[in-house]
Amino acid sequence: MRLLAEQPSITAGQLAEELGITIDGVDYNIRKLKKQGRIVRIGGDKGGHWKIIDKQ
Repeated sequence: MRLLAEQPSITAGQLAEELGITIDGVDYNIRKLKKQGRIVRIGGDKGGHWKIIDKQ
């Protein structure tokens, strides 16, 4: 989540490279975070960005 907070427009490929996991692994974790309500996607795949939801 730190990478998403620091670089909201980061791509799945960039996340995979930074984290040392596959793109499928990134997709799995993104789906999990979205289901938990911890992140949302603002805008489309090409021009959008991630928003971290503060759940305190």
